[in-house]
Amino acid sequence: MMILGLVRWMQPVHGYDVRRELLSWSADKWANVAPGSIYHALRKLTEEGLLREVATEQVGARPARTTYEITPKGSEEFETLLREQWWEYRPPPDPFFAAFSFLPAMPREEAAAALRNRANILRASNESSRAALNSDWLHRTKPVHVAWFFDLAIARTEGEIAWCERTADLIESGVPYLPPEFDANQGWAQWQRDSDRFGVRDE
Repeated sequence: MMILGLVRWMQPVHGYDVRRELLSWSADKWANVAPGSIYHALRKLTEEGLLREVATEQVGARPARTTYEITPKGSEEFETLLREQWWEYRPPPDPFFAAFSFLPAMPREEAAAALRNRANILRASNESSRAALNSDWLHRTKPVHVAWFFDLAIARTEGEIAWCERTADLIESGVPYLPPEFDANQGWAQWQRDSDRFGVRDE
């Protein structure tokens, strides 16, 4: 969606300029756009008839640059993808969710410390976002909705910071992870023994 949208906005445009624009948006961090995959995506979208090559030019010893435009089919696909993302909610995958599902495998002290460390990392990220949000650069050179985007990122991060601190408190208080009737033979027995070795036990 982002590549189709940028080509439609900037066309005719070189792949290099699409890549540079996406990186200037930090899309590699929040949109899972790998810089190395952009040229491959441009070629694939062209093969699918969503983009078309306008020209290929080479200046001196520099690599050849291909200029792209969006096709009517590509514009239709962009509009469809755009509205899907506006009207649907899809939580972004976060590897931390997978790790947190195995909380009982971690010693309590380490789990609580890791959560507080995560909160500190998120605070630093928010400080950076607030600095960008309050900068003259943002308000002079970017559309107003870019500031709203930073505001959304800050609000989401503040929620996770509060959750990290609250959950670390619960872990340190000794709240049992497993209900009393949980069958220890379901694979958790080994983790219980591992916790015992660290001096931690859920009674």
